[in-house]
Amino acid sequence: MDNIAGYLEVILIGVAFIAGAVDAIAGGGGLIVMPVLLLSGMPVVTALGTSKLQAMFGSASATFHYARKGLVDLKTQWQAALLCGILSFIGAKLVAYLPKEMLTIALPIILIMVALFFAFAPRLTDEDKTARMKPILFAICIAPIIAFYDGIFGPGAGTFYMLGFVLLAGYGMTRATAHTKLLNLSSNIGALIAFMLIGAVDYKLGLMMGVAQFLGARLGAGMAVKNGAKLIRPLLVITSIALALKLIFG
Repeated sequence: MDNIAGYLEVILIGVAFIAGAVDAIAGGGGLIVMPVLLLSGMPVVTALGTSKLQAMFGSASATFHYARKGLVDLKTQWQAALLCGILSFIGAKLVAYLPKEMLTIALPIILIMVALFFAFAPRLTDEDKTARMKPILFAICIAPIIAFYDGIFGPGAGTFYMLGFVLLAGYGMTRATAHTKLLNLSSNIGALIAFMLIGAVDYKLGLMMGVAQFLGARLGAGMAVKNGAKLIRPLLVITSIALALKLIFG
């Protein structure tokens, strides 16, 4: 049993590295990690809490790298980040009480629609466009809804943040990705605190995976900054479709 546990730990560390790299570019890291956590025999709620712990390292790594490159504007997004942490905390507190059947049915359809949008929408580049919504309105109305969902369920949250930044905030692809990781970081922290309060976190495994996530996210963020929309756009399409198929077929 110990050998199996050790073998699974090695697999999970490797999976966390890959998830960190993919998530830093296009989101979807949670759905890469969760099935392997569940294979380890971990209860669902503990798997969710441990996933949030390791994901926090990845989103922090990516956020710091994007910020160093001047791609994160805290002046316009600190309200959204704060509200995301609060709403994700509330969502995670309710996770044991809310039915997920409707989300399981609706989410694959939404993700496929998102993939089609990013695949075929014209002029999705690194150039910023005219914003359709003021930052404070985005912070109050859009980001907290996604964060609440992230605390309850999670898969695709980064993609939805990305869509909001591109469609409503007018951000180019790379800037949208950078700010998505900022809000991901905040919602990860909020949900993690909620799971910690109920003792649903495997700290040893989560921290080991967190180191791998940190390194993977650093690699992914560096690739995104270097290659911009020409990398982010196709990977976002592929990730959205992969998440949808995963949710449909298990």
